[in-house]
Formats: sequence, C-alpha cells, structure tokens
Amino acid sequence: VAFVATRLALDDFSPPALTALRFLVAAVPVAFLPRPRIGARDLIVVGTFLFTGQFLFQFFGIAAGTPPGLAAVVVQTQGLFTILFSALALGERPTRRQWIGGALASAGLVLIATTVGADLTAVGLALSALSAVSWGAGNVLVKRLPPPIDVPGLMVWMSLVPPLPALLLAAWLDGPLALARAIPGASWLGLCAVLYLAVVATIVGYAIWGRLLRRYPAGTVAPFALLVPFVAALGSSLAFGERFGAPRLAGMALALLGLAVIVSARSAPTTDPAAASR
Repeated sequence: VAFVATRLALDDFSPPALTALRFLVAAVPVAFLPRPRIGARDLIVVGTFLFTGQFLFQFFGIAAGTPPGLAAVVVQTQGLFTILFSALALGERPTRRQWIGGALASAGLVLIATTVGADLTAVGLALSALSAVSWGAGNVLVKRLPPPIDVPGLMVWMSLVPPLPALLLAAWLDGPLALARAIPGASWLGLCAVLYLAVVATIVGYAIWGRLLRRYPAGTVAPFALLVPFVAALGSSLAFGERFGAPRLAGMALALLGLAVIVSARSAPTTDPAAASR
C-alpha cells in the first residue's frame, strides 16, 4: 500500500522533500524512546542504507516513470540481494531449496515486469533497482548489530538519519523555500499519504521487519517481501485503474510458488540472542 501512497504524495512533493517529510514525522517518537545501545556510527550507517538510500532511490524512480505496481516488483528484489549479501557477509549459505525457490520467484517477478514496461523509463528502472540494493544491504547491517536491540526504538532513531541529506538535496533541486511552500499547498490526500508512509509503513512496518530479521535467518525472512508486489498491484488497480492480463497473473503465481519453496526450507527460530544476531 505504501507504493500507492508514494505515488499520491509525489503529486504534491518532490522525491527528496517526501523523503524528508516521511522521516521527520517518523522520528517524532524519539522524544519518548531511549536511544538504542549502539554507537552513533552504526546508527548512521544502517540508517543511510536502510532508509536514506532505499527511499530516495525509490521515490526518484517512481517520479522518473516507474509505475507503482512495477516499482513494487523491482524493489522487492531486495530479498534476493539480502540472501546474496548475507551469504557474503554473514556466512548464511542458501540451501539448494532456497536457490530453486529464489530462481522461481525471480522468474515470476521478471514475467510480471515484462507486462508493465510500456510506461517504464530506463532511468526509473535503474533508480528502483538501486533502491533494492540499498535495502538488501541495510537488512544485513541490521542483523550485524550487537544484541540486545530494541527494534522499534532502532527504527525510530534511524529516522533521524534521512531528513538532513534529503532536505539538502531538496534545497538544491527545488530551491531553499520549495518545501515550505509545498506543505501549505498540499492536498489532504497528499498529507494523509505522508502520514501513512511515516507511521504505518515506517515505524510499525519496519519494527516488525527488523524484529523478524534479528530472530530468523535473512534467507528465511526476506522472501516474504515478495508478497508486497501483489498487494501493491491490487492497490494500484483500485487507485489508478491498473489492469492485469494472463502473463502478469502467471508471474504472480510463479513468484508465490517460489516463496512457498523457500519457506518450506526455513530454519527453526532460535531463542539464543547471540545466535539470533549472527
């Protein structure tokens, strides 16, 4: 649903302005939550990849011509990047079943992507792909943080990272007063979309996602994000009238099959905090 909200919000705000607003609102609970027990450097590095890079690239990609449904497909390749980066950085070797499931899911995503390419630009596609790479790297960095970590607090405190670079970029691209003028002139729908992105998609959604990543192997958790394109496709259909033919429906079925194969090979959850952090 966040992809639909993003498309609506971009009618009133530029990509860097939307990034800044999203995380300025998401960072409000900092006043009530203690800082996670990690260094400032770790907080900034993880926030740079998981939040700043992911959403600046994602918002610029959608603004540059990637339809919301297709953007959801491209960005969710982060699941495959997470598995790859986890294998390289954490030694979490994918099983044969996970490789097969990943191949099936990837084939399904490719099939879906080929059905909505008419209004897709090369720049938009490249920016959306960079969003997936940044998200995958951020997932692995979250897993490398030392336990114990208050995940909701971590997500809120990381929201302090994107506003400054996003505001500087907005001032450079849009002018120093563009954001101040855009807020009073924004529609109620655009403002509600910003609130949804900040509260539901950032604070609530990423707190759940981060907690799962710390408890289970990344190769088990990340593929669940492959469900996002189906929700985004439905939302895009309802909001913007996007239609789906047989090839796209076949791609969805293939991606779901790959997800089922991957999940069937999942590891049992661990209750050892030290093991959960590895």
